[in-house]
Amino acid sequence: ATLALVGAPGWGVDVPALVEPLGGRALVVGAVDDDEKRGWYSLADVVAFPSLGEGFGLPVLEAMTQGTPVVTSSGTATAEVAGDAGLLVEPTDTAALAEAIALGHDCGHGPGGHASEDALSPYVDGGYDHAQWGADVTLAPLNLCAETLDGIRNHSWSRPAPATPEGEVVSWADRIAYVCHDFEDAVHARVVDPEMLPDGVRCTCGDTRRSQLGTFIDAVVRTSARSGRIGMDHATADALAAFRDFNYRHIYLRPDSVRQAERVIDLLRALVEHLLATPDDLPGELREVEGREAAVVNYVGGMTDRFACRSAVQLLGWDAERLPRGVGGAGSGP
Repeated sequence: ATLALVGAPGWGVDVPALVEPLGGRALVVGAVDDDEKRGWYSLADVVAFPSLGEGFGLPVLEAMTQGTPVVTSSGTATAEVAGDAGLLVEPTDTAALAEAIALGHDCGHGPGGHASEDALSPYVDGGYDHAQWGADVTLAPLNLCAETLDGIRNHSWSRPAPATPEGEVVSWADRIAYVCHDFEDAVHARVVDPEMLPDGVRCTCGDTRRSQLGTFIDAVVRTSARSGRIGMDHATADALAAFRDFNYRHIYLRPDSVRQAERVIDLLRALVEHLLATPDDLPGELREVEGREAAVVNYVGGMTDRFACRSAVQLLGWDAERLPRGVGGAGSGP
């Protein structure tokens, strides 16, 4: 996603300095005439107008006339202009933006965790990536601002860095949480033992959830406060990466986990194929939609684990013994 700044800069505002942290993800357009402005409105995925003080807020109306979603400030005249047609935010509340990203970041996950990506990829051009699907498909009907969607789309390790500090906070929190919690779950299930952790990881963060979360969170806070950019010092980041590698080798890729992942893939693909061939088994509003394959993928991808298993029994006639079961899934986080 690219942030385009259209219009003359405000008094005393150093625009190049403001956008420098965004690198190539920001485009400073500057002043434009009315025709150019209408073009920018129509090209935008969303128009953000978080004004701190506004007498009327004409840009809100101009964007709406081009059919473009608007995010604007609460507590100013723009809130009255936008009414229920715009998404209102407190323009200085960065915590609210981070919370919105965190709440939506895994909305694209299908049943069975990351095995659902392998299951649904054959039906999606370029493959099924839960972060992209969540931002661009699952949450598309909601009037979310571009920054929130960018943070959701780019929260995973395999994606580009988010465009905002709030998105980067969520990305680091996601990495830390799933590595530590998946390890804790595996310990409780007696899949691994804390003594198995590499010495470098144990020396850095310990072998309990409390010490691990505390170490990694503290590293992000200290590094970000010292450098002015969201991040983690190299030594602790290396320990986190080694921890993640341990989880892959001993949890996600162990034979039982792989077998369960294969069951998830078989289950979800069978449901997709059945619903494409038998649309009468879809909810009523999906039976006549254009782009049925995408609608079916979104429907199956939005199922809970239990509903997917129940659907396989009811729609496909599967025996319960054929369903994925137990702790041996493909992992919840990577």
